[in-house]
Amino acid sequence: MRFFFRSPRFKAMMAAIAIILVVTIGARLIGGWIAPQASIAGAIAAPFQKLFGAISNQIEDITTAFTEGQQLMEENAALEEEVRRLTSQVIDYQKTKEENAFYKDFLELKEQNPDFQFEPAMLISRDTEDPFGGFTIDKGSLSGVAVNDPVITADGLVGYVSEVAPSYSKVTTVLDQKMRAGAYDRRTRDAGIASGTIELAENGQCRLYNLPRSSGVNIGDYVVTSGGGLFPDGLLIGTVADVRQEEQDISVYAVIDPATDIAGLRDVMVLTYFSGQGDPLTGGE
Repeated sequence: MRFFFRSPRFKAMMAAIAIILVVTIGARLIGGWIAPQASIAGAIAAPFQKLFGAISNQIEDITTAFTEGQQLMEENAALEEEVRRLTSQVIDYQKTKEENAFYKDFLELKEQNPDFQFEPAMLISRDTEDPFGGFTIDKGSLSGVAVNDPVITADGLVGYVSEVAPSYSKVTTVLDQKMRAGAYDRRTRDAGIASGTIELAENGQCRLYNLPRSSGVNIGDYVVTSGGGLFPDGLLIGTVADVRQEEQDISVYAVIDPATDIAGLRDVMVLTYFSGQGDPLTGGE
């Protein structure tokens, strides 16, 4: 850049500008003594005066546009910040509203079972390789969650905690064949074991098996936990969708539609304590 200022081209340009300024100033001085119509200098200077006027106006327009642009940018930045603030408030409000509705659903259960201790949790990932719909929640041992703690919603039983880390836990659902819970038909009081099978899991169902052939279990009946083990008494597992005979013995089993939408879960409650909490059923118990 410094070589340009020393070049003949730059010097010629500066000389031309100087001549224009001299002519313009001279024209203004002479114009004071001689009428512009009769002034040769005025005639010569007029185009240059017009040119400099246009340049001056253009510079003024650019300056005004720049100033207004700066103001618009500042106003836009302030508006964007306000939008972010309001959006955050809406999100917080919606989250609080959802949490209040979620906790409200458990008030009746808590009133009926004052010994129950809950830990709310959110589903953070699903095991896509698990045909039984297992998932991971955002609470672990640091929140008081332990292996075999029941997992529920306000609608009913979801499953139990099968693995625990400090900040997360894995949940085995009622669809899983590893799941075994003492249960009974609330209408007939016929007792059996609630568990899952790979075939039923494909349809989002589980079963109540070890029922006697004389069982009066029927479609539409409610199946609930019987207590005395992994789960407290009276948690709703689901409703009977069908009653079928076992292929290898004389007992029957009931196909259950779970009360909870396992595939659509977002929030759950971990039941960290209840009176009589014990060990899960194993094997063919």
